[in-house]
Amino acid sequence: MNVARIGILTISDRASRGEYEDKGGPAMRAWFERVLTSPWQAVARVIPDEQALIEAALVELCDREGCSLVVTTGGTGPALRDVTPEATEAVCEKMMPGFGELMRSASLKFVPTAILSRQTAGIRGSSLIVNLPGKPSAIDDCLNAVFPAIPYCIDLIEGAYFESDPEQCKAFRPAHAKARQA
Repeated sequence: MNVARIGILTISDRASRGEYEDKGGPAMRAWFERVLTSPWQAVARVIPDEQALIEAALVELCDREGCSLVVTTGGTGPALRDVTPEATEAVCEKMMPGFGELMRSASLKFVPTAILSRQTAGIRGSSLIVNLPGKPSAIDDCLNAVFPAIPYCIDLIEGAYFESDPEQCKAFRPAHAKARQA
């Protein structure tokens, strides 16, 4: 049985230098450990807020590491060094703006500054890249909102097959979609 690979990319100048504990990457990993029931493996990276480095890491995780899903944390705000959405757009063939729209909508229920977020998502080959916020509780809120669509999206781009515990977060697949094992 093939093991799905998930890229977990933390984008932070301070965390990449060891000056700040990376809390976003572990929060994303913990969410998937709690929700996924199909076999998977994390491929984690921590890099600085540099667009060229972000682009290179995304390409590596998608093309060389074979991650069907790459989630990022950090760099989605309005600050000058926040360039994660630009890097994501630069390496993707198709953008999926609905993911960012839904994440902002979900986050607005908790904090009015959610409108400052520029989260987005896109497709590179058979990989889905999703930009998440940096705060662990916001990561949880956003993954709970968008994950129901992620497994079917990855099915459509011929990536790995993901199954989730419906008690934690139920993935949606249309009735006509055939169950498959990657």
